[in-house]
Parts: sequence; structure tokens; C-alpha cells
Amino acid sequence: MSPRLPELPPDVFPAAARRVMARCDELARVTATPGRIERVYLSTEHARVNRLAAEWMREVGMTTSQDAAGNQIGRLAASEPHAPALMLGSHLDTVPDAGRFDGIVGVLMALEIVRLLRAPHADGWISPLPFALEVVAFSDEEGTRFGKALLGSSAVAGTWSDEWWSLTDADGTTLREAFREFGLDPGRIGEAARRPDELVGYLEAHIEQGPELDRRGESLAVVSSIASARRFQLVIEGEARHAGGTPYDMRRDALLGASEAALAVERICRGEHHIIGTVGQLEAFPGAVNIVPGEAHLSLDLRGEYDGSRDRVWDEISADLDGIMGVRGLRWHAREVHNAAAVMCAPLLRDVVREGILETLPRGADEPATIFSRAGHDGMAIGAITDVGMLFLRNPDGISHHPDEAVSIGDVSLGIRALAESVLHLAAEHR
Repeated sequence: MSPRLPELPPDVFPAAARRVMARCDELARVTATPGRIERVYLSTEHARVNRLAAEWMREVGMTTSQDAAGNQIGRLAASEPHAPALMLGSHLDTVPDAGRFDGIVGVLMALEIVRLLRAPHADGWISPLPFALEVVAFSDEEGTRFGKALLGSSAVAGTWSDEWWSLTDADGTTLREAFREFGLDPGRIGEAARRPDELVGYLEAHIEQGPELDRRGESLAVVSSIASARRFQLVIEGEARHAGGTPYDMRRDALLGASEAALAVERICRGEHHIIGTVGQLEAFPGAVNIVPGEAHLSLDLRGEYDGSRDRVWDEISADLDGIMGVRGLRWHAREVHNAAAVMCAPLLRDVVREGILETLPRGADEPATIFSRAGHDGMAIGAITDVGMLFLRNPDGISHHPDEAVSIGDVSLGIRALAESVLHLAAEHR
């Protein structure tokens, strides 16, 4: 027989969803910028949300700790003292002017799973499953402060690079300095790493950062894989000259070259299936109204379902930029600042998420949607040490990284039930 949740009062899941939504609102008030949500790595806001998360973890019976990278961790031990753990969670950091659900809803839903599945014990609460339950609030999925995403989860995966210590924020503070100011010891970063034998897998609930579920009229989906990603900082070099005195045939306008490069990214990527390219930053120098721009800087975020097709598109963009800059008498170069391979969700975890969603649907309903995630997630790093699975929740209009980001209480309620059922199905497999 398939495992099932015990008979529960009908309001259990809606009540859990209301608690999640209220806590999303509470966390939204922890921000560096009044009037909008912004929480970055190793900031006072990071410390405040970790303390809140730890309080909520203890409320459901978990022991808590902050690891050597600043991730907040709660653990509900199994009856077997050396049992591995199923890791649940997401991240609490944000982009500037963020929505209140990206990452956050996954951490808070994970806490509700612990509340639902825990069992009483002489010393408090334990996991009644053949594995412990851990909830992780990752500290730096977005990479907003230092320009490098997945720092917290990379530390847990044991893939931290010493090259990152010299990364700086907008104020010139290095990552090493920020660690010390936060109260962390850079020399102990290796202590955050987990071993594969300590884990049975990682499950994450997350809003879909796109419109597919909304267009389908469905609440939940199985995630098949997480996009591969590469990010670049491009520099276009021309010549700064007087705006009035320089005729067009003598201009080497770096901003026009950068603008044409951005249009080339769109043109090339629109012709490719499951490849998304975005120029999110563009800046001209020296930046005066009466000077032809002599230099321009732009960013490129390139994502694809598969590494090979993503890399082929980058090669095509590079060749196109060679041509554009050659015609305009410009030079260009690129610095790669992020490279993450695609992560395929493990077949077993895809299956248990599918079964969990089916438990929320009427008998005879169609199979739940399976969606490729074009957005990155902490699972991209955690996939280096354990199997990864994800559950998507509908996001009306698909908008994310924006204050209008949304999810409904009803869909969160269904998602909590589906995730709990998924964990029980996984437990049955392990038994």
C-alpha cells in the first residue's frame, strides 16, 4: 500500500498555508531598504532572518545551528541515531526590490512538513521516518552582494573555491572581510560541507518563476531539471570624443556597439528552443551627455536546458559580436563570472513528487505537469552530493524577482500536502 498521512482535521493544510503566508509577510519586513525587500548575504538582515528561522525551527521540535557559511539549519533526528537525513528547504536572501515568496516559501513550507510528520518522544520530538529531517535556509542563492550565486549551498556541497574570498561588494568589502564582520571564520568554511552518506536527498518547494502552470490552470508541477547557466561581464571599448564635433564616420561609439550586442543576444536566443539570454545591466563611460561613449559594460545571463546547447549559443553570440565590433571599429572582451551545469532531478525524487501531487488531485485526474526550471536554485549546488527533487507552485502571471510576485494560499495548502505525501512515499521506498 502507498503511505498516507493520518486522518487530519480538514483545516490542517489551510492553517499551515496561512502560517506560511503570514511568515512571508513577517520576513518581508526585514529589509535593508524601507519600502522594498532587500536582504543580502552576511548583512544584519541576514542575521535577523536566521534568528527568526531558528526560532520557528525550535518551535516544531528541531535542534538548530548556523553553519560555517551562515546557512541556518534545523534537524529533527530519527530514532536511529546515525540515520541519514532528508534535506528540505530553500533560501532567505533576495534580489533588490524583491518579491516575498522566491525561496522563502520553500523554507517555510519545509517547516510545516516537519510539523505534520514529527512524532512525540520522551525528549521532545523525533522523525518517525527511516531518516532524519533537516530544514536548511540557505544564505546566498541569489548572489546579489558579491556577484556569485549559490555561495551558501556551494559550501554545503563542499565545492567552495578559495578564489571567491577576494570577491568584493559595491562598497569594496571583500567576502573574507564580510565573513569576519558577520562573526564567521573564513578558515572554518570547510566545516559547512556535508558528506553524501549523511543525506538521502534534497527536496525543495518553490514558486515557478514563469507562467506555464498559470497558463495550464494547474497548481503544482514536478520539476524535471534545473537550467544550466553562464554569466558574463562584457566590456566594449571604443573612443570617447566630443559629441558635437565628431562626425558619424569617425565615431567609435561603445554604447551603440553594446546596444547592438544586446539585440543580437535576443535575436539568437529567440531562435533557440529552451535557451534564454538576458542583458540585465548596461552602463556607458564616461557617462556625460556631450561625450561619445568610449566604453560600455554589459552583463549577459545565459541559460539552457542542456549544457551543450547553452555553450553552442554562447559561441554563436561571440561570433556575432566579433562581426558587430569589427564593423564599428570597436574591441570587446568578456569575463565569465558564473558557470553552473544543468542538474537533472533524480528519477526517484521526480516519482515521489509526482505521487505527492496526485494525492491532492481528484481520482482519475490527468498526470501533473512536468516542467523544466529555467531559473537557478540551490539544488544546482546540492546535486553534487545528493539526489535533488523539486516541486513547483503556480505563480500568477509568472512574475518573479519583483514586488508583484505572488502565490495563493490555496496553492500553498495543496503544495504542503503534496510535499508531505512526497516525503512519505520516499520513506516507503527507503523502508
